[in-house]
Amino acid sequence: MADYYAQLGVGRDADADTIKRAYRRLARQYHPDVNKDPGAEDRFKEIGRAYEVLSDPQTKARYDQFGEAGLGGGGMPDMGDMGGFADLFETFFSGFGGAAGGGPRRRGPRQGDDLRLDLTIDFSEAVFGAEKEVQLRHLETCGTCSGSGAKAGSGPTTCGTCSGAGQVRRATRTPFGSFTQVAPCPTCEGTGQTIADPCTACQGQGLQQVTKKLRINIPGGVDTGTRLRVANEGNAGQRGGGPGDLYVFLAVRAHPELRREGTTILSELPISYLQAILGDTIEVETVDGKESLEIPAGTQPGAVLTLKGKGVPRLGNPVARGNHNFTIKVQLPTRLSGDERQLLEQLAGHHSRKDQRPPHKSGLFGGLFGGG
Repeated sequence: MADYYAQLGVGRDADADTIKRAYRRLARQYHPDVNKDPGAEDRFKEIGRAYEVLSDPQTKARYDQFGEAGLGGGGMPDMGDMGGFADLFETFFSGFGGAAGGGPRRRGPRQGDDLRLDLTIDFSEAVFGAEKEVQLRHLETCGTCSGSGAKAGSGPTTCGTCSGAGQVRRATRTPFGSFTQVAPCPTCEGTGQTIADPCTACQGQGLQQVTKKLRINIPGGVDTGTRLRVANEGNAGQRGGGPGDLYVFLAVRAHPELRREGTTILSELPISYLQAILGDTIEVETVDGKESLEIPAGTQPGAVLTLKGKGVPRLGNPVARGNHNFTIKVQLPTRLSGDERQLLEQLAGHHSRKDQRPPHKSGLFGGLFGGG
């Protein structure tokens, strides 16, 4: 069983500062980049594990009470889970020959940022398409200095701090020794240039925020969640970089009567019981306006009648359209006049005699819809 106190060479009554000093001394001694002896890497991992346990008060308390059994398993943790140790490692070795992904680089032309615009449209606009005018706030190249950031008659000059490199090197002293770190120049922020006399219109940024009107072409067949890209209408770039794009995210308002599933439009169609029995031709509401729909005789409640080609066009192919489906809802009367009741009872009796059943046992609508 590992004795983490012994691995760091400290007593069990050592405080946090003593443990940290011991860890730093041993980590420097056994780090694989410094110590090439066989077994140095394993020793370095043991030191790291010991420090990870003893540097955390809660973990240290569990170890003091239960030993390694209180830690829920041993082994060298992943660097991403090592908290303070990982931070120390990065601090000590981030400047070690640029091995951790390379140092900062001088910034050249910078692409402008993309922008997002949320736009709500009507149901019919989503079906047939539309042209919408919107107001957009974005960054454009400063018209006064043409994006240079400098006042007229002047211009950027080479940064005196970094001599135009955009980077500075700093020597950092650590418990492992002195290391050179590369960082963006604090004077020019990595550009390699400074502006002594900045443009007053843009305060030396080379960009200005403006509000402009923009017309967005919405194709037919879009739906909620459709994303449209408008090229070059995002923020302007810097130092000669191109502009970003504008992305328009659509939301479609609900229609009071119509619903949509893909390219199919759905709606409910209430008809009378007489229209269901006898059939009829009626006008119905569609996205194209009023259309005639034939109701066959004997249409049952819940039946679906279709008008072909009266649905939503396919996005990118406006000629190909879906259908409009009508779900039949048969409305039954709640009150009957005397004449209506007499006629219906005569009809019910006729069906009952034909089926050789007593009229009142079959029920009124059993006679109407039960066949015979």
